[in-house]
Amino acid sequence: MSVHASKKVIYAALAGNGLIAITKFGAASITGSSAMLSEAIHSVVDTGNQILLLYGLKRANRPPDRRHPFGYGMELYFWTFIVAILIFAVGAGLSIYEGVDKLHSPHAIANPVVNYVVLAVAMVFEAAAWLVAFNAFKEEKGNLGFLTAVRRSKDPTVFTVLFEDSAAMLGLIVAFAGIALAEALDLPILDAVASIGIGCILALTAVVLAYESKGLLIGESVAAEIEQGLRKIIRHQSGIESVNEMLTMHLGPRDVLLNLSLDFADSLSSSDVETAISGMETQIKKQFPQIRRIFIEAQSWQGHQNSLR
Repeated sequence: MSVHASKKVIYAALAGNGLIAITKFGAASITGSSAMLSEAIHSVVDTGNQILLLYGLKRANRPPDRRHPFGYGMELYFWTFIVAILIFAVGAGLSIYEGVDKLHSPHAIANPVVNYVVLAVAMVFEAAAWLVAFNAFKEEKGNLGFLTAVRRSKDPTVFTVLFEDSAAMLGLIVAFAGIALAEALDLPILDAVASIGIGCILALTAVVLAYESKGLLIGESVAAEIEQGLRKIIRHQSGIESVNEMLTMHLGPRDVLLNLSLDFADSLSSSDVETAISGMETQIKKQFPQIRRIFIEAQSWQGHQNSLR
């Protein structure tokens, strides 16, 4: 997926969350609903997160320099991890705090109709933003299952926004149910319970995002089918006895580092080896354009084994 497509997803979510946050704060101040206040905080956190993701994309697209010769692609993974922390600390923390506080001093919700109208409007905006993110993710995942695609995705912007919007939709449902039941049963405490429920949804979302971001920050290899494609290219190259080692790592969603240790036939001259390496690099980059940096080492299998001891 292109950077433009990733930005489209983020801008859609940013516009929706910004408008929704203002509306929710207004409704919370009028009605005194803890669930609505939690939802307002949730939207503010999501808005800030989208700004951070855009900042991360901008920073990640900087060209390599002397201090960072492999570029800044992994900075996007760092900011995604920060987003997860903010969702947990600010979004989940404040929502749960607000709910617990109201548990100790519950009070009836004023003008509940205002809440219903705002939640309905918010649901429409969130659904539109969610649809944009879902379509982008669906295009990226291809025939993979949803969870498998999330685990294998190297572009955190799309699944982060999708997770945020999914959590927002669930939060709206919980808020609506909590406010409606609090009014129908004359139990204001249910509004507080809804606020805590929203906080738990945000906490779970944050944990999943942090886990996925951690893997990307540490460094993940390419998908198995890409590795198989690389080995196929090498097998069709004459003069190679064996692949001693193949190491790949994503430096960004569309930036892969490839290190190869190959055992070339002793009959090949140094010129033949150079020609073979150049040919492989050209073919690899043509077939897998995301592999931007290739380092190929000519080493005997025995020599490679000795170097590992």
